[in-house]
Amino acid sequence: MQIDPRRLAVLRAVADSGGVLAAASILHLTPSAVSQHIARLEAETGVTLLDRSRLGGRRTVGLTAAGRLLAGHARRLTEVLADAERDLSALTGQVTGPVAVGAFVTVLENLVAPAAASLAATHPRIEVRIRQIEPEPGQSALRSGALDLLIVESDAADGPAEVSGARAVHLLDDPYRIAAPASWGPVADLQALLDRPWLSGPPGSVARRALDRVAAQHRTPLRRVHECLDFSATLAVVASGLAAAVVPALALARRDEGAFQLLDAPMLGARRLDLLHRPDRHEPSPAARLVIQAIRAVR
Repeated sequence: MQIDPRRLAVLRAVADSGGVLAAASILHLTPSAVSQHIARLEAETGVTLLDRSRLGGRRTVGLTAAGRLLAGHARRLTEVLADAERDLSALTGQVTGPVAVGAFVTVLENLVAPAAASLAATHPRIEVRIRQIEPEPGQSALRSGALDLLIVESDAADGPAEVSGARAVHLLDDPYRIAAPASWGPVADLQALLDRPWLSGPPGSVARRALDRVAAQHRTPLRRVHECLDFSATLAVVASGLAAAVVPALALARRDEGAFQLLDAPMLGARRLDLLHRPDRHEPSPAARLVIQAIRAVR
């Protein structure tokens, strides 16, 4: 029996993500390719690895006892490879390898991309692989090994991010400001905006929670006419004169502020940015540690 370690990695992705479709997305493969890898691994080992009786419309799947056993070995194999990379780096003094970083738009634009450019000049043997991804699929990708680092946001009032299967490193607290269209003319204070149209974030978003604080502080409902998830889109709506919005300071970096006016509102608080990595003893890798340092240096 000769087991292909690449197929073990595919099995681990299925185990960690909970399904063939999710594993395919994480590994950048088609679901058919994932299924073929598993089928070949089953042929190599002579045992059934997936419980296909649980295979549903979303291609969620359970592992057999043999599948769980091999997935555990796949995780240990990942640890052995990471140990080898760390030891070689210590021996040679050279840090090498790819580091996959997942984040959302404002962080990619203002932290991750500048950090990757800086590392390309100072540590050319480190390859930063950038991936725009939302938190839920990002956490699955982190657990499966498709991502090495994931940046997430939360409300600063909630404290450190707590994510199962991950360890958080605090990056920064990003204070909120209120952006109003320049075309509305000078705005003296927040009170002058309360009866104007507003743009909110979707339910559960940090932007919506901050706007909820505005409404609670002033004991008034706000006319929430528009809704955007991405702060780049939010600022485009504001610049067009359609609404006021709550935006974090980081989203304002590298923006032409002539299209909107900014108001400070301390009651808004801040969003908290945390960087997640796997909690294994060898994580983050030497290359990933340098990426974290570079991201922190940008701010």
